[in-house]
Amino acid sequence: MATEFQVTIDAAEPHVLADWWAEALGWQVEPQDEAFIRRAVAAGHASEDQTTTHRGALVWAAGAAITSPDPGRPRVLFQAVPEAKTVKNRVHLDLRVGDERREAEVARLLGMGATELWRASQGPFSWVTMADPEGNEFCVA
Repeated sequence: MATEFQVTIDAAEPHVLADWWAEALGWQVEPQDEAFIRRAVAAGHASEDQTTTHRGALVWAAGAAITSPDPGRPRVLFQAVPEAKTVKNRVHLDLRVGDERREAEVARLLGMGATELWRASQGPFSWVTMADPEGNEFCVA
């Protein structure tokens, strides 16, 4: 039997980064159950400092996730970490849009706050390496 997995990305502001990536990919931010969070805090199972408010809603401070509208794709979780990103990612996302859409997609992502880092090619394959607003590298291929 195959093992399911999710991709987890460390973030200083997981809810902001989840919003950014949901827009970048055309995915949705998973809703969090505000009533459940309030009940957990009221019952002493969680504390107020484990929550935050994002876009006017009470959410868990530790993270936010996004999911694809297409079934079978892995969930992406953005988790809060105290340390800043300091070195190149060992794992990154490749956005595979095709040669005909690559420049338009790069321009769209730049307009959303991404940074272009470099361009490369190997044989018939070309890609643009970019960084999201927190500096996490990803490629547009």
